[in-house]
Amino acid sequence: MERESMEFDVLIVGGGPAGLSAACRLMQLAQDASQELTVCVVEKGSEIGAHILAGTVFEPTALNELFPNWKELGAPLNTPVTRDDIFLLKDQEKATKIPNAFVPKNMHNHGNYIISLGNFCRWLGERAEELGVEVYPGFAASETIVEDGQVKGIITGDMGVARDGSHKDSYMPGMELRAKYTLFTEGSRGHLGKRLINEFKLDAGKDPQHYGLGIKELWDIDPAKHEPGLVVHTTGWPLSESNSTGGSFLYHLEGGQVYVGLITDLNYSNPHLSPFDEMQRIKHHPEIKKHLEGGKRVSYGARSITKGGFNCLPKMSFPGGLLLGCNAGTLTFSKIKGSHTAMKSGMIGAEAVFEALNAGKSGEEITSFEDRFKDSWLYKELYKDRNFGPSIHKFGPIIGGGLAYLEQNILGRSLPFTLHDTVADHNTMKLAADCKSISYPKPDNRLTFDKLTSVFISNTNHEEDQPVHLQLKDPSIPIEHNLPKYNEAAQRYCPAGVYEVVAAEDGSGKRFQINAQNCVHCKTCDIKDPSQNITWVTPAGGGGPNYPNM
Repeated sequence: MERESMEFDVLIVGGGPAGLSAACRLMQLAQDASQELTVCVVEKGSEIGAHILAGTVFEPTALNELFPNWKELGAPLNTPVTRDDIFLLKDQEKATKIPNAFVPKNMHNHGNYIISLGNFCRWLGERAEELGVEVYPGFAASETIVEDGQVKGIITGDMGVARDGSHKDSYMPGMELRAKYTLFTEGSRGHLGKRLINEFKLDAGKDPQHYGLGIKELWDIDPAKHEPGLVVHTTGWPLSESNSTGGSFLYHLEGGQVYVGLITDLNYSNPHLSPFDEMQRIKHHPEIKKHLEGGKRVSYGARSITKGGFNCLPKMSFPGGLLLGCNAGTLTFSKIKGSHTAMKSGMIGAEAVFEALNAGKSGEEITSFEDRFKDSWLYKELYKDRNFGPSIHKFGPIIGGGLAYLEQNILGRSLPFTLHDTVADHNTMKLAADCKSISYPKPDNRLTFDKLTSVFISNTNHEEDQPVHLQLKDPSIPIEHNLPKYNEAAQRYCPAGVYEVVAAEDGSGKRFQINAQNCVHCKTCDIKDPSQNITWVTPAGGGGPNYPNM
């Protein structure tokens, strides 16, 4: 069967804040100029917002620019932040509240909103369609089309392929979606973005990218405990026990609900560490427990966070397209916010593409993007924040946070030098034999839960009879290399129970089992595997989690 083909002026891969903002801005520019423009957004989730997961305390800076009348348009920003509480957790019982006067300015949230980023993207998708954008959810972009050194578009995944690669009766080849320019806005560790960075050497001369794993739950809580607009952040315990960094968050949104979660920096070194179990046990700390006790967990999810910042930003332009948003790594680490920056990068990309199309260009590299980026508040924000991540990684949250306070609260500018973190996250793992073993308590099924129960309430679903989308470059490495060296850390860094070491059926020893149906598309395995042996590729379109109000 031949592939069908469709052509557009601009193709956008990923229906998150960056991609949808780019789509909306392109159509706004076309309407202002009374021009015809064909713009298409493809999204691998079953609907816009299905795979979107973030904290989220939302800064409306970019939204104010994109839709100044967003309140009249019904944007789902319903809960303004009313209070910030930040705690240093000393151990499983003790905590010290950090006075606001000693908190770095970027961590203050006055003027921000507690939102569901998934619901916000659903709203953005509606605005895009109203403006004339073609939005296709359930279509996974599996390959790029590169011809004569230029990106020409993408190929969507084939449908109806059995696990053994044979074609089922329902087989349909993927479509070729071609465009004059293709914008890649896949979110953190986008699998096509990763390939483009390698193919076009976009990260040459840059620090290696750094990531965190964000694990999040949605709870219905006791109405007597609900305080809409309250933002709580913590640092220290439990990650401090393994000399790891990260922190928790707890946000009171509307409707008697709270978000609670833990971000674990993926440069941790102890292979016994389980980010999922660290997230579960932090809920027993009194400063978190008092909010959740008597409540009910409603949903669960996990997603990687691209947080290397300015020093790790790849070049974002290449012949035929742009790499934008968290696919490039535009999150502001000290703010723990990437939605407003992703939106702004999408808007800048849209303006640069529109200018190129008006100049009659098709596929040539958009060199003007770099100048537009450098002239934006986005560039200035990321540049001023460039030392935060490396200082936290090098010196820990106390000294690193002190340096951030010095830059943001006292000097009002960044220090006249740049700190660097040049060790990639997958290279930080120590040998299991050299690290302290970690014993995690069993779940109590009131505050804490197991992985499979958690995956169930993420509404994750993949058709069972399809090729495994978690590919091993060398199938022997998990058992022969990673197991003796790292006690096969994939069993613990995956927050969805995808990877197991089990007894071989023939009694010959151990084998590595991949439960691909459990995958919540967090990308941690692609990032953290010390052998870089696991490659995440797209499953059949529409598969994966379906997050409600997350």
